[in-house]
Amino acid sequence: MNTLLAIAVGVLYTTAIYMILRRSIVKLVIGLMLLSNAANLLIFTSAGLTRHGPPLIVEGSTEAAAVVADPLAQALILTAIVIGLGVLAFAVVLIHRAYEVVKADDMDQMKDTDT
Repeated sequence: MNTLLAIAVGVLYTTAIYMILRRSIVKLVIGLMLLSNAANLLIFTSAGLTRHGPPLIVEGSTEAAAVVADPLAQALILTAIVIGLGVLAFAVVLIHRAYEVVKADDMDQMKDTDT
């Protein structure tokens, strides 16, 4: 399962880099979204896939009674999802405004903004 997820992370990163390097500004946003998802999946995969109980410690004990899932990776992924959504929303608004001003989707045409 880890090998399959590692291949999926590689494919997502490859696709994201390819989309970011394209000329279209819409493909740039799609590439940013894929890059964010690839980073989340990489953190999830590197933490290890476990189906254990929640990380709760009984009162009066210093360690968990059984094997538990790692909460740090879950917290990192949740934070990355929120930050990625904010960056994506900002990029969409910025690109929409740039398209209104320049009237072009191609990055090469957006270089000449002098009117």
